[in-house]
This record gives sequence, structure tokens and C-alpha cells, in this order.
Amino acid sequence: MIEQVERMRVAWVDTDAGGRIHFTNAFRWAEVAETSLMRRLGMLERWGDYPRRHVEAEFHKVLRFEDEFDVRLRVEAVGRTSITYAWTLERDGEVYVSGRHTVVSVDREGRPEPLADDVRAALSG
Repeated sequence: MIEQVERMRVAWVDTDAGGRIHFTNAFRWAEVAETSLMRRLGMLERWGDYPRRHVEAEFHKVLRFEDEFDVRLRVEAVGRTSITYAWTLERDGEVYVSGRHTVVSVDREGRPEPLADDVRAALSG
């Protein structure tokens, strides 16, 4: 299983008026881990056009300003044209947010296209 872990801290700009994280940041932090994974695998410079097809998250506990946490992202499935990642935001060994997102490789016209063999191999690890 291929996994990427990123240590993060909740910044003031990441919070809502109540001091809790704004829900959209969970997806942004998952993307930070996804980008780091592509960098680690040496694929960042040739990373193609991968729009999000599906995103979901469940919020179990509240993260607040200045909380440190880990984003733990893993490759859950590699399809013909898509990659599904499962991820968690964890603090002190507890899951605060769990989610997943699926990206699809598309051509210049936005039509799904098969993943390159080397991308499939790297992510199937």
C-alpha cells in the first residue's frame, strides 16, 4: 500500500468564525499530501490533467486553530482511467476527518483517457 503522511498545523485562515476548521480545508490538505506523493514518486513534473470526479469526507472531531495533525493519504484503487485516494486527518492517534477522492486522467478535450503504464505501476506499488 502506497502512503504519504504530511504534518500540518491549522492556521488562522483555515478556520471559520467559531475557530474550527472550515470544511473545505480537509480537501485542500488531502491535495497537499497527494502532491507530495507525486513529488516523492518523481511524477510531479509530468503529472497530467486529473480533475476530481468524486470527493467525500466525514468529520468525526473538531480541529481548531494551532492544532497539529497528520494527513495520512493512501492509494486505495487504480483503475483504467482513475485513481482513488483514501485519507484521514489524525491528531494524537485519533481520526478527526476521514475521506476519499477520485481523480480521472483526461485528454485536452476533457475526455477520460487511460493512465500511463508508468503511473499505474508507480501507484500500484
